[in-house]
Amino acid sequence: MSLSTTFGHAPDGTEVRLYTLTNAHGLRATICTYGGTLTSLLTPDRNGQPGDVVLGFDSVEGYTSPQYLKAGPYFGALIGRYGNRIGQGRFSLDGRTYTLARNNGPNSLHGGQRGFDKVIWAAEPGTGPDGQTLTLTYLSPDGEEGYPGNLTVQVVYTLTPDNALRLDYTATTDQATPLNLTNHSYFNLNHGHAPNALGHELTLHADRYTVVDDTLIPTGELRPVQDTPFDFRQPHAIGARIAQVPGGYDHNWVLADQQRPRPQLAASVYEPVSGRTLEVLTDQPGVQFYSGNFLDGSLQGKGGTVYGPHYGFCLETQHFPDSPNQPRFPGTILRPGDTFHSTTEYRFGVRP
Repeated sequence: MSLSTTFGHAPDGTEVRLYTLTNAHGLRATICTYGGTLTSLLTPDRNGQPGDVVLGFDSVEGYTSPQYLKAGPYFGALIGRYGNRIGQGRFSLDGRTYTLARNNGPNSLHGGQRGFDKVIWAAEPGTGPDGQTLTLTYLSPDGEEGYPGNLTVQVVYTLTPDNALRLDYTATTDQATPLNLTNHSYFNLNHGHAPNALGHELTLHADRYTVVDDTLIPTGELRPVQDTPFDFRQPHAIGARIAQVPGGYDHNWVLADQQRPRPQLAASVYEPVSGRTLEVLTDQPGVQFYSGNFLDGSLQGKGGTVYGPHYGFCLETQHFPDSPNQPRFPGTILRPGDTFHSTTEYRFGVRP
């Protein structure tokens, strides 16, 4: 059974709880009820020494400080209703136009001003056939952040015996609504021992990516990665070609097999100093690779670590950005009577 402790209090005074999941191989994941946030993830290196491989803070106050809210990195949080961007902060559905908060230039980002990353989730720890679990539930009321329908979301974190942190997402609604759920963890597999994550070797199992405009909204073009700095079909260090991408990587990759009835390998990462490896499996059609471009050293995380440019990277499994306004993209509308299901796994290991 997972352990539970207090993590502090939300701005409205609500107590925030912290839950710890462990397995027999030395992995330990901690998740707090504020934003359903993965606050730490300890996994051994090639020498068996445990290290925390995700960015975050030692208490909830770090996630609610004015400085953090201004920077908006979304460390470790559950994202919704719509992860990523919706162009011009609006969409049309069934003949009606809905207006959203424009919290990222002209666009709406990660659910708006108070997305799922800033709410308190109900939590129920447990043990299932695949390991210790934490079930988080949130009811997003009709009209919240401009979205239609009462939406019930459940996310189950499971720490498995084979060293995977699995996230199972489920959602239902009483009105048609766009939905794009993800987790926004930043990884650094040599966290605390490297100035940035640019030396991590990344493989992305995708032969196309979504081209974006200067506000990071897709143009609609799905461009082949071949002969571009977006080609990670073979392993490349994150920093090897980043200078060729203005602003750094913050793009959606179109996974090679979009029809994914069960989680399949989407990305692999190897950090040569620690020997740690990460595999990301998902049933979603895309993955947003973000190279931590907007980290600027203004935030100090766990143990006083300064999070400078590219200190961590994200692999956000998802549907494509701006899909409600892009009819050629895979659909993201959840309708009454239907149930959304999705699974993503983060598997950890080492190389000798």
